[in-house]
Amino acid sequence: MFTKILIANRGEIACRVIQTAHKMGIRCVAVYSEADVNAMHVAMADEAYCIGPAASAESYLRGDKILEAAMQSGATAIHPGYGFLSENAVFVKACEAQGICFIGPPASAIEAMGSKSAAKTIMEKAGVPLVPGYHGDDQSPEILKRSANEMGYPVLLKATAGGGGKGMRVVGSESEFDEALGAAKREAMKGFSDDRMLVEKYLTEPRHVEIQVFADQQGNAIYLFERDCSVQRRHQKVLEEAPAPGMTELLRQQMGDAAVKAAQAIHYVGAGTVEFLLDRDGAFYFMEMNTRLQVEHPVTELITGQDLVEWQLLVAAGNNLPLHQEQLNLQGHALEARIYAEDPDNEFLPATGQLVYLRTPSENQHIRIDTGVREGDTVSPYYDPMIAKLIVWDVNRERALQRMSQALLEYRVAGMKTNTGFLRRLVDHPDFQQAKLDTGFIEKHRSVLFPVNKIADDKAHFNLAKAALYVLLSQRQQREEDAAASSDPYSPWHTLSGWRLNESNQLRVELSLPDSDQPGIEVVAQGTADGYLLKLGAEKILASGRLLDDKLTAVLNGHQSTVWVAEHQARITLFSESGTSEYLWHKPGLEEHLFEEDASNLGAPMNGTIVAVLVEPGTQVTADQGLVVMEAMKMEYTIRAPASGTITDVYFKEGDLVDEGAQLVAFTADEE
Repeated sequence: MFTKILIANRGEIACRVIQTAHKMGIRCVAVYSEADVNAMHVAMADEAYCIGPAASAESYLRGDKILEAAMQSGATAIHPGYGFLSENAVFVKACEAQGICFIGPPASAIEAMGSKSAAKTIMEKAGVPLVPGYHGDDQSPEILKRSANEMGYPVLLKATAGGGGKGMRVVGSESEFDEALGAAKREAMKGFSDDRMLVEKYLTEPRHVEIQVFADQQGNAIYLFERDCSVQRRHQKVLEEAPAPGMTELLRQQMGDAAVKAAQAIHYVGAGTVEFLLDRDGAFYFMEMNTRLQVEHPVTELITGQDLVEWQLLVAAGNNLPLHQEQLNLQGHALEARIYAEDPDNEFLPATGQLVYLRTPSENQHIRIDTGVREGDTVSPYYDPMIAKLIVWDVNRERALQRMSQALLEYRVAGMKTNTGFLRRLVDHPDFQQAKLDTGFIEKHRSVLFPVNKIADDKAHFNLAKAALYVLLSQRQQREEDAAASSDPYSPWHTLSGWRLNESNQLRVELSLPDSDQPGIEVVAQGTADGYLLKLGAEKILASGRLLDDKLTAVLNGHQSTVWVAEHQARITLFSESGTSEYLWHKPGLEEHLFEEDASNLGAPMNGTIVAVLVEPGTQVTADQGLVVMEAMKMEYTIRAPASGTITDVYFKEGDLVDEGAQLVAFTADEE
């Protein structure tokens, strides 16, 4: 067995591999880009090597630098994770040339499955069922179109070297073919430098079911049951589960046997996934084979009780497979949700920024969290914005779904948009609950999954009241702490009574919605015996409550409920049963003083966008002169010079995204 391995990856998969390797007594070497110097996988490893700048092409995709780190560290094997170099045959050969074991399949297997067209030819010879289609060498538009016409529309155009939905188009009729082919070829050439296409019959309501296979160096191969990955967006998986709902033992065996045939046809070694399209009539067709460990492998681990990374290490070291086919047992049901920093309401646009607040459900026998980030870490624009994989298990699908819904509610992130609310709506959807699944599920139920008004007006009023109550209680707590620490704890200046001469006591809290152009709402709070009377325009709400850390227990008009609250800068985020609500708290003098604390080093106090740069290196400035204009929380702020002096450098340009704490300009003050 290996004593030291290098993980040629980052994030949650690197952390996942390290966990198992350490459990087996294997030391781990991490590699990292300059952007990942403080990353979780670096902290977990026994040693780590910087391999280049933030861009993947200059770091994680540099096989030469990774091999250099392996040799320098004394690692005898490299685990590629998934993505990056995990399916790069050239890298596998380079490892072999240096005498370093690649923990994965041989280069020949990767090459065999690297082309969708060649893979289908191999599978056809091995007797694996294929979707009717054309995957020949003649790539003339006339031949491609004739093939589509013969098999009947709709058809699917797919780049032979493609993946991730790139170079793929659904064509509904002959009149659409030419335009769709041109677009698919351009996208394929841009993404893969290869515009060869294949044409397949498009199944209108297929399920995406994949089989986990494993093979050792002695020629033994088995399958570890199936996963259903039908719920997708833009051909990217969103939710995965195992076993596939409605799967009969006969169909499972047929698909498993076909997957093993596929692996044996290319003399496969290690963990792999054979992906099939499953039609409503029970017919299944080979789609592709992923020659690596899959993102969704945890659901297979939970239903089999096996550690697939441990299996990878054992097989790569020359051991036989740990179990035979008949020794595998399927237990219960598991689901995996991919938690992403993204905005589902804006075409799943990736989000970046700092995880200023991160709370997760407790891990136990039913809940597992695979992650590569911690609270305070930054989700950068350089890599996939996945925050974590949330995996649940229970004795059956119904109970697993219930656990997943609750776990998503307890997965709370502030500092950026995430897809947790969308995932919960998806899991709770009646058709998903009843396993009415196909690859068009999200589009089919778009109106429910992407509601225009997520929270009813009455709940919106109460959420606003809870945000105001949080402000009042947190301010009162702060005053009490200040009083306890002062030399005059009974000073009236330490109270928050809202006292006013000849008028009733009142406090005012102004809140607004971050993504709205509407003006802020002023909540007027009048003290009562045990709380406040809140006035929200014409609405009046009796409010009281308790605030313990981030947990707010609120009583509104006699109804008690609990919410969790994250406050960062002027943004207040509420997490409740009805979802997530965000408000901007317009603190008095916020716009004038927001940047005051960091004025000396001219750093960005929050995530934002550079709207304008008003100076350049060498500019002489006077005190309070505008230097950079930032947009943050839908408002513009000007960063000003703290004194007269000279701008020596400018680090950002208009349109750049900046993280909290990033220095915007370098400044030298005049001597006085």
